Amino acid sequence: MEKQKIMDFANRVYRDMAGAMTVGMADVGTRTGLFRAMAGRGGVSATDLASETGLQARYVDEWLRGMTAAEYLSYDPETETYTLPEEHAYLLASEGTDHFVGGLYRFAPVLLSKAGPVAEAFRTGGGVMFEEFGEDCVHALDMINAGTYDQRFTSYWLATLPKITDQLDAGTRVLDVGCGTGRVSRNIAEAFPNSHAIGLDLDASSIQQAMKQTSEAGLSDRVDFVCESTRTYAPDDKFDLITACDCIHDFSEPVETLKEIRALLKPGGHLFIVEPRASDKVEENIHPIGAMYYGFSLFHCMTQSLACGGPGLGTCMGPTRTLELLAEAGFSNAEPVEIKSLTNAFYLARA
Repeated sequence: MEKQKIMDFANRVYRDMAGAMTVGMADVGTRTGLFRAMAGRGGVSATDLASETGLQARYVDEWLRGMTAAEYLSYDPETETYTLPEEHAYLLASEGTDHFVGGLYRFAPVLLSKAGPVAEAFRTGGGVMFEEFGEDCVHALDMINAGTYDQRFTSYWLATLPKITDQLDAGTRVLDVGCGTGRVSRNIAEAFPNSHAIGLDLDASSIQQAMKQTSEAGLSDRVDFVCESTRTYAPDDKFDLITACDCIHDFSEPVETLKEIRALLKPGGHLFIVEPRASDKVEENIHPIGAMYYGFSLFHCMTQSLACGGPGLGTCMGPTRTLELLAEAGFSNAEPVEIKSLTNAFYLARA
């Protein structure tokens, strides 16, 4: 063994552990509003920040020191003040935008809390059911999706499909499968007031949140939610458009579920899919987003599929398997849609 390689890897272990602690501290900064309080104001002392936010001074002081050690903040030893650089605030103190990263920090503790049950599943099989992740998981996923879906789904992603947007403008019915808290359904209803959206999800907690947020947005007359599966859902009429966003890789019966989705489409209707952007090749996923996605898969996406007896396709399912599933389910002309995104891949299939 080479001593330098051991030392280099030891440093990597410490960096990774530091990253885990940084995620936790950053989640606290998001939850308490500390990043927002520091954004755009220059240097601030621990005492002043604690006083202005009404938070406990000792906690604020240690948080500032930790975030400085993690290089999220800069520190001036002469004035004993801390600064959140504007480039960092762009990501950390920008709730509601498509570049806010706070949801990732909220998601990580939820996932890691299931390390024990996932490790046990390595020995015994099965996995962790979605509902076992609890309310924090629902909120974290909504935080991750909120800004991106609110600012990009209709104005950018669907805008690349003019035939579909023409239908939506004229007025049609849309089904969002795996709707979660209903971001897609609400955005379609807002952007296309002549159309009606229906969100479908098996998770009762997600549906409750979706209905609450939709009522608060004043869109309940144009958006409905159903806590049901594609197998049991029997609408009065079929749909011109169905969306499936960040969920196909979670399915416990992917081909069967996609067949059920196809059966809910009118002849010539379209399925629009959003999936995590990952390569079919392991060697092309060796980068931070790839590592993050494999972690998401192990602790969330893959395990919940396996818990239901599914294949555990995983977050990094990739384009080849996605297109194979669509072909097996009987969709015609399934193909990738070229939309620029660092983290998402897009597909369109016709019934």
